[in-house]
Amino acid sequence: MDGPLYERIAAEIRHQIASGNLPVGAALPSESQLCEHWGASRAPVRQALAALRAEGLIGGGQGKPPVVRSQAVTQSFETFLSFSRWAQDLGRTPGQRTLEIAKRPASPEAADALGLAEGEPVVELLRVRLLDGIPAMIERTAFVWSVGRLLFDHDCDSGSIFAYLSSQGVDLSRGRHVFDAVNADSTDSELLEIPAGAALLRERRHTSSAAGDPLEYSDDRYRPDLVSFTIENSQQAVRPALLRTQGLTS
Repeated sequence: MDGPLYERIAAEIRHQIASGNLPVGAALPSESQLCEHWGASRAPVRQALAALRAEGLIGGGQGKPPVVRSQAVTQSFETFLSFSRWAQDLGRTPGQRTLEIAKRPASPEAADALGLAEGEPVVELLRVRLLDGIPAMIERTAFVWSVGRLLFDHDCDSGSIFAYLSSQGVDLSRGRHVFDAVNADSTDSELLEIPAGAALLRERRHTSSAAGDPLEYSDDRYRPDLVSFTIENSQQAVRPALLRTQGLTS
């Protein structure tokens, strides 16, 4: 990983927390131990610890040793559209199992979200997304035909669909995200390995071009014991600056 030393130190500690090597309640190595491990002065080590405190990952201070408080991890809005990029930036291993990709008439919900007449053709995709091999989320996505047709020549299990579409010249510039809770249906239950009726976090994503043309609509459902979201604002910010996502507990 490139970047300032304090960012590399913070990233390594985040990875240790997310992987469970530093569980909630565990004490971090002391500043002197971190300095020795990284061959660094105290300044970048303290910067790294301050960043982790600001994210809510660790507590302590004023003479108390840093202690892991949460397994939350921070995701910027720049990476929010791509699950794969987000996971890779955290040092996690993203994965996916594509269960279905098909051309179909747009459902009423997809037609409304994509600005289409009901029954116009769309490409529907059903995938299970994995973090370190564990099912974490189900994607039910509908693309407008001009975009979705590109996926029939692509291995959707090979990585980020957004990265592939961008490489094909598709303008995926804007995203709108709506969060709520739903109960797991039979498909959710089977694919996420949870009881039917269990509560899930749902993100409904609307993706459009810079000109505002709708391109993609997705209903993504997350296991709440594995993933949670927090939006942080400030009075100075025009829009939320950070999205924090809780990583896997194992």
